[in-house]
Amino acid sequence: CLTDNGSEFTDRFLTRTRQPSGTHEFDRLCTEQGIEHRLIPPGRPQTNGMVERFNGRIEEVLQTHRFDTTADLETTLHRYVALYNHHIPQRALGHLTPIQALKNWQTSHPHLFRKRVYNHAGLDS
Repeated sequence: CLTDNGSEFTDRFLTRTRQPSGTHEFDRLCTEQGIEHRLIPPGRPQTNGMVERFNGRIEEVLQTHRFDTTADLETTLHRYVALYNHHIPQRALGHLTPIQALKNWQTSHPHLFRKRVYNHAGLDS
């Protein structure tokens, strides 16, 4: 997993050597799940651009809708994530949807996956 250098992800800037200690809560969680945690280079916000664009799109949804309950909000967010992942091609992914790009990656690198990537929204069973 690739993250920025925010304090919610790393203690890199709290150590004397400016290197992550590996004891940050997020690092420990990644290790427990068998996930390699990598940090973007400091001062390179463009590396984090896709995440920031996605967050901006979510912000637009939140600003243009009124939610009467938290269940309404949760339903809307789940629908948007499904729409984004399955129906909106991304230029950075060669004009594929995220799920199409993930399936292609699984085909070329099957050893990196524990589960099969499904081409439908919802929970895998």
